[in-house]
Amino acid sequence: MKLLTCPVNGPRPVSEFVYGGEVRPMPASDCSDPEWARYVFHRSGIPGIKIEWWYHTASGTWFHAERDVVADRVIRTWLPGEGSMEVGGA
Repeated sequence: MKLLTCPVNGPRPVSEFVYGGEVRPMPASDCSDPEWARYVFHRSGIPGIKIEWWYHTASGTWFHAERDVVADRVIRTWLPGEGSMEVGGA
């Protein structure tokens, strides 16, 4: 069974989680429609290490995960505001 570590509840089956997408800066609230469409629909898709949003359905907890998408390996997880948003941060 594949496990993902929730920063609140510890290691849990991956079936309890929902992927929320790659963390990226939002455009300004007054951005153009094409800029908003790029933000919503265009993802980098570049292999490597990414910082992502994940949601633990059992506890209702949103958190960040740093994950190597090539190896499908989670490096670390943390609650928003508690850890570095830099790849390789602590």
